[in-house]
Amino acid sequence: MKRMIQPLVMPGSSRRMPRRVVSGEHIWVYWRCDGRDDVARVRNLSVGGMFLETKQPKRIGASTNLHFLVQEGAIRAEATVLHAKPGQGMGLRFTAVREEDRTKLISMMARLRVV
Repeated sequence: MKRMIQPLVMPGSSRRMPRRVVSGEHIWVYWRCDGRDDVARVRNLSVGGMFLETKQPKRIGASTNLHFLVQEGAIRAEATVLHAKPGQGMGLRFTAVREEDRTKLISMMARLRVV
């Protein structure tokens, strides 16, 4: 069963309520979009989404499947491309994460905040 993750937004506040964590050099994700498979570095992430480094970002609105390669174990998610910066990467919003994977995602973010 998948659980939808909705970004937290409070009236009158910044659109980005979930705190972003800069991932450094050690968080990578295997991703699939429009028939293309690739591995890329995660620049930053939150419980609502992430920025993925890629020279050829996908079109806004494209759906992606993500598989994180991390010490917490397998973390799978589905996401949609929100914005793209050619030559740099793309911002993704998580659209579905299974409950057990969401718990691992939160654990990974806590570990990254301490580092």
